[in-house]
Amino acid sequence: MDVQEVRKLDAYLKRLFGNPQMKVIPRSKNDDSAEVYIGEQRVAELSVDDEDGDRSFQFEMTIKTADARDIRKLDAYIKQVFGNPKIRVVSRPKKNDSVEVYIGEQFLGVLFTDDGVFQMAILEDDLVEQEQD
Repeated sequence: MDVQEVRKLDAYLKRLFGNPQMKVIPRSKNDDSAEVYIGEQRVAELSVDDEDGDRSFQFEMTIKTADARDIRKLDAYIKQVFGNPKIRVVSRPKKNDSVEVYIGEQFLGVLFTDDGVFQMAILEDDLVEQEQD
């Protein structure tokens, strides 16, 4: 990740989650990943995905709540961590190992309840769209 990508990701995540305290910090020894913080708390990792010739980024967050299978607790936890009451955790039809995460009607990603990992893909196009806003 170059400096420009880090800045774009930083601005994108702040806008997406509605939290100006979010920040993306590149790792000094690993140029294909960065860490995401809210204030001083590390909340997630970003990594580059260059498969199939399309550049994208994988946001991965480990959920630190006692019961990752309780959808109400997950919903409250995610809202609290991101400081955004519009985030929703929704069950998935025909799936009992994961839930979906939305902000309003916008799909963000999947939270796997077995291991408590929230994954969200960020496409390079998402960052381009933001530049045009």
